[in-house]
Amino acid sequence: MQDKAVAKLIAAEEKRQLEGLELIPSENYVSREVLDAMGSVFTNKYSEGFPGKRYYGGQVNTDAVEQLAIDRAKALFRSDHANVQPHSGAPANEAVYHAWLEPGDTIMGMELSHGGHLTHGRPGTISAKLFNFVRYGIKDLETGEIDYQLMREVALRTKPKIILAGFSSYPRELNYAKFAEIGQEVGAVLMADMAHIAGLIAGGVLNNPFDFGFHVMTTTTHKTLRGPRGAMILSQGKVGNPLKAPDKIIENLPTLIDRTVFPGLQGGPHMHIIAAKAVALYEAAQPEYKLYCKQVLANAKTLSEELMHQGFKLVTNGTDNHMMLVDIQSTFGFDGSVAEETLDRIGLTLNKNVIPDDPLPPYRPSGIRLGTPAITTRGLKEEHMVQIAAWITRALKSHNDENELEKLSKEVKTFATAFPLPG
Repeated sequence: MQDKAVAKLIAAEEKRQLEGLELIPSENYVSREVLDAMGSVFTNKYSEGFPGKRYYGGQVNTDAVEQLAIDRAKALFRSDHANVQPHSGAPANEAVYHAWLEPGDTIMGMELSHGGHLTHGRPGTISAKLFNFVRYGIKDLETGEIDYQLMREVALRTKPKIILAGFSSYPRELNYAKFAEIGQEVGAVLMADMAHIAGLIAGGVLNNPFDFGFHVMTTTTHKTLRGPRGAMILSQGKVGNPLKAPDKIIENLPTLIDRTVFPGLQGGPHMHIIAAKAVALYEAAQPEYKLYCKQVLANAKTLSEELMHQGFKLVTNGTDNHMMLVDIQSTFGFDGSVAEETLDRIGLTLNKNVIPDDPLPPYRPSGIRLGTPAITTRGLKEEHMVQIAAWITRALKSHNDENELEKLSKEVKTFATAFPLPG
């Protein structure tokens, strides 16, 4: 590379990733094949429109690769329709909102401090300015159980047009059947934001919302799915008609979504990314990917149990998926930002995070969030989770001890470099 400044930064980032352990649950490593697709000549091509219906010429190969990604997504998630063009998860959610709603309509989503995502109605976002968000949340912080009775009462009172199941920091599995019951009772579109766990759904280790009558699923294509940065919208048009509306309206939902993605929210799709999505979807359909997903959950269970054994307070006392949420403030007396910075110094990367009903502000919240997708991709198993928990404990107990942190940093580096980076 002639641009020495950028080449130096790429090399530095590769070194950082190799010598540390990635514990942020929304991050992962892609394969060499996915990297190659992202760097392919498909980046040169404008392809506004959809396969067979483009606005520019020269689309024989772009049509084929996008259709391949669509077909693979539909097969993997058992959906009737897939739009693989969204550039990221936030606009994918926005596309569904705008496809179905008018400004001022109501969406029911998870309470943000209980695990909901920014696009689920955080004040200051575009969606929060346009739509009315009402909330459901956790009833029992010890188990993580959602208060479905209160959820039903709020839904009956507010009549949301979309009920949104999904999260950014919730370590348990949602009861999709309960969501479906409430959605059918009030006539709402059932939407699942599965950005974090789509890979685990594809791998068969977590439930698929479509099996419970959901109409729409949005997901990013990185995280547990191990693809490029991007998103997809999957939908069902043949799940019955719980919306108390003409069948043709429900069947038109995929078309409404397509029209909202393009030309509603974005222009030309990124064809090199769509090619990489196709590769990732192929990889996720292989038998070894199912083994990977099982190992992600096994590692998460072991790490959560070991952290609690070390005296950490975990929100919901464990995990059903790939992530954990730890109340640092109650355990150590300092906030999650101190914990994040301390662990970053020894090569363990995770993120500060709010906990349910957090009394502290978002930029220095009470908790941290961590998970196992990336370290599992590098080949770590249950026995390694015990070591990681021990490093976390030692570092946080010695967060002001420079000598101890330097010693821990060397230990992590020696360990991490024995597990090469995929790709």
